Amino acid sequence: MKTILLDRDGVINQDSDDFIKSVEEWQPIPGSLEAIALLHRHDYRIIVLTNQSGVARGLFSLATLNEIHRHMLSETRKKGGMIEAIFFCPHGPDDGCSCRKPLTGMYKDVANRLKIEMNGVPAVGDSMRDLQAASDVGALPVLVATGKGKRTARLLKDMESPVSPDHVISFKDLASFTDALLAGDLDKAILERLN
Repeated sequence: MKTILLDRDGVINQDSDDFIKSVEEWQPIPGSLEAIALLHRHDYRIIVLTNQSGVARGLFSLATLNEIHRHMLSETRKKGGMIEAIFFCPHGPDDGCSCRKPLTGMYKDVANRLKIEMNGVPAVGDSMRDLQAASDVGALPVLVATGKGKRTARLLKDMESPVSPDHVISFKDLASFTDALLAGDLDKAILERLN
């Protein structure tokens, strides 16, 4: 089965600098749940990998995070989609864990548990840490302009960027990425990037 890795905030749902702290604050980005449903119908399994340091910061509990995720799964199912698994890092930036993106612990956990190779697996994110973690495990970093995506696109042009813009494929949102993937245009974009 083909796999797609998705960040959560800024890719599936609207992001907030104040964190998504409740079910009510979780709002899907237009077209994102429909995109997941379309991928599901084309036999892609969707895995979400998300930093959720709001838990460590005391902004919301693990129980609340689980409620938000149950809501996301339910709303996705209503559109005909399915998310196979959600991997999250509840730690703060100073906790010294190996799972918080841009570190690769969550990606390695996905690879081990699902018995898949990360090489070339599309990993869709909106932040530099998403792109960096994906790149470091050999996945295909895909940047969307939603969430923090426009700011990340500017950072990619910086000489100090930890990820080369030549290694990243960019799309307007998850829906446009999905359309390109299913049309076979993603393969063309990868080949153009490599040449």
